[in-house]
Amino acid sequence: MYSKEVMDHFQNPRNMGVLNDFQAVGNVGNPVCGDMMKIYLKISDGIIEDIGFETLGCVAAIATSSMITELAKGKTLEEAEKIEFKDVEKALGSLPPVKLHCADLSVQALRKAIGEYRNTNS
Repeated sequence: MYSKEVMDHFQNPRNMGVLNDFQAVGNVGNPVCGDMMKIYLKISDGIIEDIGFETLGCVAAIATSSMITELAKGKTLEEAEKIEFKDVEKALGSLPPVKLHCADLSVQALRKAIGEYRNTNS
């Protein structure tokens, strides 16, 4: 049902946890499935220097949270904002159609964190 990449990111999530010195957080949830995601950012000179996440949810929710942190780390804010749910899905090999909303949630959380950073640092 899940790709090898999804299972790897579920069993060995990257960048999991709250950053001690985060500058912004994006918090999203899906009331239908119950998934909750938080993305934490540390920005230096407009680049995502560090990123972390906390997710309560299914295999796909944890895997997509892990993958979006990998895709965004080291990118400028502008580059990170261009990441789409299809990029997350492709990087994970694939997701079942009923789990695509998890990839979308991870993108929403990242964009909310970037938005919060911009609002507090403009």
